Amino acid sequence: MKKVKRILALAGVLLLVGLYVSTLVCALAAKDHYLQLLKTSVYATVVIPVLLWTYSFIYKLLHPRQEDKDI
Repeated sequence: MKKVKRILALAGVLLLVGLYVSTLVCALAAKDHYLQLLKTSVYATVVIPVLLWTYSFIYKLLHPRQEDKDI
């Protein structure tokens, strides 16, 4: 399970880095259609981490850890 969490965390980091790079490229470009791409990229940069946190929070609420019980 730890391996899966590490892979998902790495994928999330790569996704965020890609969003930051695309935001920078769109901000520096002077084309008309890049303004819409810039808005979308900034929106995704904020929304995706919030959604990931929300999903993990809800998962932890629905699947609490159970202590090992001695029988």
